[in-house]
Amino acid sequence: EILTNSDKRKEFDYYRDRPDEYFQKYGSSVLWTYAPKSDASIIGLVLFILANLFTYYAQRNKYDKVANHLIRAAVEDWSAREGGSTESIEIREKALAILAENREKAIEAAQSNGDTPKKKEKGPRLTSKEKREKEQVELRPICAKLVNEIDDFGAGFRKPTYKDLLVIKMVKWPYYLGSATLWWSKYGIRRMRKLELNEEEREVLTKNAVGVVAWAASTDEERAEMVTLELWVSDNLVEWREEQDMKREGLSANKRKQIKKLRKKGSGGDYGYDDDLHLD
Repeated sequence: EILTNSDKRKEFDYYRDRPDEYFQKYGSSVLWTYAPKSDASIIGLVLFILANLFTYYAQRNKYDKVANHLIRAAVEDWSAREGGSTESIEIREKALAILAENREKAIEAAQSNGDTPKKKEKGPRLTSKEKREKEQVELRPICAKLVNEIDDFGAGFRKPTYKDLLVIKMVKWPYYLGSATLWWSKYGIRRMRKLELNEEEREVLTKNAVGVVAWAASTDEERAEMVTLELWVSDNLVEWREEQDMKREGLSANKRKQIKKLRKKGSGGDYGYDDDLHLD
């Protein structure tokens, strides 16, 4: 018999310390035990559901971070040095076109209703900063709408789907594990035979060196160039990353070459980007 209420539990606690009185009253035909406070299977199911929700919203968080960054870059007209990109520039241009079209429609609607544009009232003129802030307020909802229409930014930053649920990922784990084991086994055998790297091996090694995000965000031409640079070699990878940093700083190709020459002189000096900008 299972103890289900406090009275029976108290009685059980009493007779547990007095077994002689217990057997005198009940004999040995009835044995009491504590019921489990909660079902382990239910707890496991709840945790599994929470884990699936976590993976789904983690993917959503990744997408939102990129989307918010892109919206801000487009609204505030960031340059490449400030964190802007070609995507943010394109979105800003589209948003400005939509904003201008909306303003024209508003004027046409007012004129069709018989309203004549009012003369501007005399007052303090808006400063350039105030004009910019006003424009940003008008651009933000337009940019947000344009960005929200993008389902996938690349490099894994996309809107979440059912494929991001943990249960779906767990189904794919054996396939990924088996594929990786088979590939690296073949790679190890080819290295023992001292064969040259084939195109597939060069591509996989390059992808592992630069990272999945950088690889996915690159164009086919950029990927082909990275493969030729043999970035799986540590020295080549360090030089390539320095090149990417200088590109993000907005340095021209000529200035980047000058910086490389200075660094290869072996002087041991550290040439910062601020100094490099003044190179002739």
